[in-house]
This record gives sequence, structure tokens and C-alpha cells, in this order.
Amino acid sequence: MNKLTLREQVPLAPLTTIQLGGPARYYAAVRSRAELAEALAWAGRRDLPVQILGGGSNTVFSDEGFAGIVIRVASRGFTFRAAGGDVICVARAGTEWDELVAACVARGLGGIECLSGIPGSVGATPVQNVGAYGQEVADRLAWVRVFERRSGRMLQFDGAECGFGYRQSRFKGVDRDRFVILSLALRLTPDARPHLGYREVAERAGAAGVEELPAGQALTAVRRIVLELRRGKAMLRDPDDANARSVGSFFLNPVLTAGAFAALRAHLGARAEELPSYPAPEGIKVSAAWLIGAAGFRRGQTGGGVGISERHALALVNRGGSTAELLALAQEIRDGVAARFGVSLQMEPVIVAYDPRA
Repeated sequence: MNKLTLREQVPLAPLTTIQLGGPARYYAAVRSRAELAEALAWAGRRDLPVQILGGGSNTVFSDEGFAGIVIRVASRGFTFRAAGGDVICVARAGTEWDELVAACVARGLGGIECLSGIPGSVGATPVQNVGAYGQEVADRLAWVRVFERRSGRMLQFDGAECGFGYRQSRFKGVDRDRFVILSLALRLTPDARPHLGYREVAERAGAAGVEELPAGQALTAVRRIVLELRRGKAMLRDPDDANARSVGSFFLNPVLTAGAFAALRAHLGARAEELPSYPAPEGIKVSAAWLIGAAGFRRGQTGGGVGISERHALALVNRGGSTAELLALAQEIRDGVAARFGVSLQMEPVIVAYDPRA
């Protein structure tokens, strides 16, 4: 039988990319369904709050820490098998996402090459419906296998059952905290040409002659281009880059109705043509970064121990500060954009509050 290892007063800041937050009263890294069930049952008997943690790239803990148990899903590994003309990659939730992307690209499997360099774990990607440079996890997800916390049942959902939207899923919305993702399967395309639907990627690929390369080399080249783009925006894990102490994009790009978009353009007047906008299934997506800059906030500005990244207006950066300072800056930005443009910015990361009931 698996033996669960519990630790007390474990610092949480080193377990997140933004490196903020106090200690967890209890902490367990689980590598199997049995260990997960044991940890949840242990917490249940003590009426402790539970926080599931993956790679820590989209999580901000309170300065006081977490008064219950933080359970980190640490199962790792992935396999490949043929499925008709496609290849199914099955990955365990604790696997590092970019490790998986690199392995798929190295095998000439297309479908997630533009998701290179995204920090975090495999299990977190369906929760956020992670996307970048024209690709989303939803595009390739075959199924996800989950553990239902209350009943202890194992369930499996195919992609259509996951309620995917722009940075959304059932696991973030109606079923938040109901399930723990343990593994997923991606349906990938062998000998695929890389996806070049995003302008920045397509321009660099054109300059590098990617379309003239064989499929496998072209996938590798596009992965390299995406990594370069992310590095230029401080969106890669890099302990030597102060701008990388973030959770990536802190705000979602607002999706407006046609009426709200027209009202915003009318409000902008002569500047309306400057606003980047894109069609979206739910309406019209506009650039949060542009709105932040136009509201008077600038890259590199600092207040106390936090600030805005020097290289990306959507990234709020820890410069030796606190979670309280970070959330105050986020609220200042939200208030500024709302006051100037009447648009409400939504925060993307999970903010884990201190729960003193433990």
C-alpha cells in the first residue's frame, strides 16, 4: 500500500513561478490515485481546507499561507500509440507541460508546437484551456481522466464534455474543485506542417524559410520561434530574469458583445483604429494590454515590491514584494481601465486566500 508523506509548514513561494505566499500548514506530493485518495480522506477527517497544486504557474497564495493542506499532483510520464492516422499521447498530470511539447515535436507530431514554453504541469492545461499563438489545448484534447473528490470515483470526459471556452473549462467554472485531473490524452498529427495562424509566428517563419523545410524540421523551427517570442516577453521560466517572476498574463483579454465593442470604439474616437481586436465565438476579443497602456499604466513601472513587467503589460512581476502588494496593483489597474473605458478586466490566475478555519 502507498504510504502518504505529510510535511508541515512548507514554504509555498518556491512552488510557484511568482514566488509569493506564506507556508502551507500541511503539504503532500501525491504520485498515484491511492495517495490522492488518502490525502483527501486525511483532510476530510480533520475538516481541513484543501488546495490542489500543479506546476504553480497560475497560482498566487496569500502572504499568510494556507491553513489547510496543499496537495501537489506529482505523477509524471507519458506514452504514445497509433490511432488510425493519428497518434494518441497519454500524459500524467504532474508532467511538465513543455517537456511533453518538446517530446511531441521531436517525434514530428503536430498540434501543440505553438504551446511551447508555457510553464506549469500537464494537468493544469485543460483547466485553463491553455492557449497561445493560435493553438489551444481544446483543439487536441481527446479525453481527460479525473478523480471526483467527494465520491472517490474515476471518470473520463472527452473534449466535447469539458465545456471549453476562451481560457475556460468546466473544471474552472461549474465544476471548480469537484475533480482532480490525473491524466489526459492528446490526439496529434504525424508528419504535420506547423501551425502558422498567428502573425508574429508566421512572419518569423517566413523570414526563416520554414515552409521550405521538411515537416519535422519545420515543427522544430516553429517551436524555436515560439520559445524566442516567449523569451522576449519574459514568459519563460528563467531564474536570472526578474521579469519572469510572474504568473504570465495576469488579465484575460476582454470579450465584448458587438454593442459593447461599438460603444468602446465610439468612446475611443480617433484612437479606435489603434485598438487590437479579434473575432471570438462569444463576441469580439480586445487587447487587455492595449487598454492597460492607454489607461496610463506603463511597462516597467514599480510600486513597493511589485510592478508591471518591462516586456509585457499583462505580466505583473514580483520584485521582492508581497501578495497584498500584487493584488493592490492588480486592483489599481482594473479600476483604472474601468474608469477610463468602462471595461472590466478579469484576473487569470487562481488567488488562494488564507482560510483560518483549519
